[in-house]
Amino acid sequence: MYRLTAPIHALPQVARVRTHPTPTPIAIRDLNWRKPEPDMRIHVGFEMIYDCPQATPMIFNLNVHFTRVSDLIGRDELVFDPPVPMAAYRDGFGNWCTRIVAPQGRTRVSADALVNDSGLPDPIVPQAQQIPVPDLPEETLVFLLGSRYCETDRLSETAWKLFGETPTGWGRVEAICDYVQRHITFGYEHARMTRTALETFYDRTGVCRDFTHLAVAFCRCMNIPARYCTGYLGDIGVPPVDDPMDFSAWFEVFLGGQWHTFDARHNTPRIGRVLIARGRDAADVALSNTFGPATLTSFSVWTDEVTDG
Repeated sequence: MYRLTAPIHALPQVARVRTHPTPTPIAIRDLNWRKPEPDMRIHVGFEMIYDCPQATPMIFNLNVHFTRVSDLIGRDELVFDPPVPMAAYRDGFGNWCTRIVAPQGRTRVSADALVNDSGLPDPIVPQAQQIPVPDLPEETLVFLLGSRYCETDRLSETAWKLFGETPTGWGRVEAICDYVQRHITFGYEHARMTRTALETFYDRTGVCRDFTHLAVAFCRCMNIPARYCTGYLGDIGVPPVDDPMDFSAWFEVFLGGQWHTFDARHNTPRIGRVLIARGRDAADVALSNTFGPATLTSFSVWTDEVTDG
């Protein structure tokens, strides 16, 4: 029996009341280089409790992404209760995954970490231009293709009608985010882990993963490489909301020779994103995959700025 557990923002709501290997040191050629002092520390973590009627193999994708490991204060080790043997590997997208066999009964998995952060919002680079498909690096091409939740073949005609006259590059991605943010109504009551980009387009409701899938699909239809991201994003620099804290979804596009962050759900630069995983869509970055019966009975996430005193 196989069950896929999607990112939590796609799951029905439950009671909502963090191992990364030490990276291989990289030689720094400029001996005068010093990493800038962080302007902010963010306390991140989660707790998930599963109930399994029998021993169940599981894979977790819950560690801070290797691109942020140097910002960790300590390690974001996954802690299992009861303790179980663990094995870890890096998947095809560079995400760090942990394998266990959960015993019969209750299994708690948690992590807790401090992360240094610049305290700066997502960069805005309006001059970033779209690169013609023949000139794109090979490693970006997979992010032009359709995927489980992003049906580019069925959305292409719609995308060109909506965005074919918009400025290419950064302006086109902004137009896509503006459209998605205006036309999709957010609400946890709309969460459905099987909803695709096409269904989001017609349903006009969803959670952050649905906003992201639709924006990613539209970008790919317009020949802009786009990849799905999941991680921590707290209410830092914005008014707090009453909704329970959750993992968040956003996306990155390849413009001007590098990847840039966009967020169709919030549609504004945000402070304090802590990346966990990247992939083609939510299927590649599921927080957990269970290979047998398992019920998520409790879930909580925290993402808070650490203030003195």
